[in-house]
Amino acid sequence: MKFYATTKTISDLSADAVAVFAYQEENKIVYTKELIVLDAAVKGMCKTLLTEEGYKAHLGATFVIQTQGKLPFKKIIVVGLGKENELNAHHLQYAFASLARKAKSSRVTSLVVATKDVYNAVVGLGLGSYSFLIHKNKNIQKEEHEIQGVTFVGDGIMQKDIITAAKVTDATTLARDLVNEPPSSTTPTYLGKIAKKLSGKNITVKIFGINELRKMGMNGLLAVSQGSHEEAKFIKLSYHGGGTKTITLVGKGITYDSGGLSLKPQSGLETMKCDMAGAATIVGIFSVLSKIQPHINIVGLIAACENMPGGRAIKPGDVVRAMNGKTIEIVNTDAEGRIILADALSYAEKFVKSDIVIDIATLTGACVVALGEEIAGLFTDNELVQENLLAAAKQAGEKFWPMPIATEYEEQLKSEIADVRNVSKNRYGGAITGALFLKEFAPKNTSWAHLDIAGPAFAEKDTVLSSYGGTGFGVRTLLTFIEEQARKI
Repeated sequence: MKFYATTKTISDLSADAVAVFAYQEENKIVYTKELIVLDAAVKGMCKTLLTEEGYKAHLGATFVIQTQGKLPFKKIIVVGLGKENELNAHHLQYAFASLARKAKSSRVTSLVVATKDVYNAVVGLGLGSYSFLIHKNKNIQKEEHEIQGVTFVGDGIMQKDIITAAKVTDATTLARDLVNEPPSSTTPTYLGKIAKKLSGKNITVKIFGINELRKMGMNGLLAVSQGSHEEAKFIKLSYHGGGTKTITLVGKGITYDSGGLSLKPQSGLETMKCDMAGAATIVGIFSVLSKIQPHINIVGLIAACENMPGGRAIKPGDVVRAMNGKTIEIVNTDAEGRIILADALSYAEKFVKSDIVIDIATLTGACVVALGEEIAGLFTDNELVQENLLAAAKQAGEKFWPMPIATEYEEQLKSEIADVRNVSKNRYGGAITGALFLKEFAPKNTSWAHLDIAGPAFAEKDTVLSSYGGTGFGVRTLLTFIEEQARKI
């Protein structure tokens, strides 16, 4: 999909379809000026049809009007924006994603859109038009209709906003593709190869193998991986953007999670290729850093392995020593993500001088129970970092909710035979105790945040913003956060 901008009026353009918008206020539809102009050109046909069909301009509601040759467009697509005073970035992206889906189903190849908010338009159109068909037969692939070109009409459109949004969308798409690939394809080795391809002028990549992991004492990562034939990898990506500030991103890369000997039920196994969504987010971000070029240094650390119930798998009751020397009692092998992140966070403390460390992981089902499938949990004891991340999420159109670092629950992680248990002694507050576990290994005297994206990282059914599968959640928020932090230097 290619994007263009023009200061011409709609009447001076032609395309398969033109998209215009309307608001819904109580029981009244409020038409935008562009819709009023088009309606006048077709002698009131738009308002007549919308009224007769009982159209309500609720958020994302679409209505297609055939122009019957009265305009240089075959179709007018009316898109609802809901209440104007409630509109935000997420709503706008939702509306444009709905437009993309309607345009595709209507076989629209060229589209004119009357909007000035091109950033959210590009992101929303990208989210809504995404499809993952690489493993479908060629006939189905050929039948997939694509929107070829979109022209934005409006005063004050910034070309740089289109370019930035397109790059952010590309990064999100890569993260989605990585999650959607079969788990036997997206192995730790494959993740390393994809990361290695990102090496360039200002990005360096280092892949640590088994022998190096042993020398560094990454026994948590090694322990989780030992039930699989696939070798564990630790991936370090470094973007050298200049300046004095460094943000370190730490991603959970369980490329398939069977639960280990604490085996998941069949229904839980079906989507466990998504357990590397945190790692995919980091790869997606690094794929565009050289293009966006923020004036800040970014380090990405990915602990990647499979969690399988092979003959050498770790057992409940085992004790492993993490890279920072702390011992972990393995009570449940299905709480493996925090074990590999313990080593990754320990590496960040020992080898990376960071100003901010953020880990991102599909960590707990408990977070999904607490916040549902569309909202991620944000854990940090640094109020400024929390404020900045929430602001970035709001601007990026993603949903996070601040969760407590409840130190009164630390007692539940104490082990009788090791320094810490990998799960709590009771089943309540699992998302909080997961964060508290990670806090044991997070760099001291450094701002740290934990993002639990277990809910929104994978869509188990088609939605307006995401088809079934990986969503690329977190890419947009973290890229926005990075750019905002770079501006403050």
